[in-house]
Amino acid sequence: MSKKTLILLLSAAAVLAAVILISPDNKDKIQPDISAVSASTAAERIDYFASHGWEVEEISGKDIVIPSVFSTDYEEYVEIQDRQGLPLRSCSGRGGKLYVYQVKNYSPDNRKMLAELIVCDDTVAASLVYSEDGGSLRMSVV
Repeated sequence: MSKKTLILLLSAAAVLAAVILISPDNKDKIQPDISAVSASTAAERIDYFASHGWEVEEISGKDIVIPSVFSTDYEEYVEIQDRQGLPLRSCSGRGGKLYVYQVKNYSPDNRKMLAELIVCDDTVAASLVYSEDGGSLRMSVV
């Protein structure tokens, strides 16, 4: 194989790799690039939800330990956080705080909706909105 043919093949491979990386089919697999969101105060935590259109009122908060090894159910939860660009996975095995809120501006079929926020190192690590009936309706915050 000549040097010219090799260069041509390598160039074609580079172009193909670039097309695959920027194709629309792969865009949903790329995590959003968001910077750390401070959540050290009650106002910052409520502002986080408000910035995404949710009106909430805090109803509880408790200390938790984020699992080191994720069960199948918890892995699904972590994947939701990955898609939101939140760093829950990097907090595994560490302490955090779980806050639960009542959602005031969304009630499909008159269901009471809750929002939760996991804070690790004073930043948002995870968030979710779900129905009070055990989460038959679940959605990301973002």
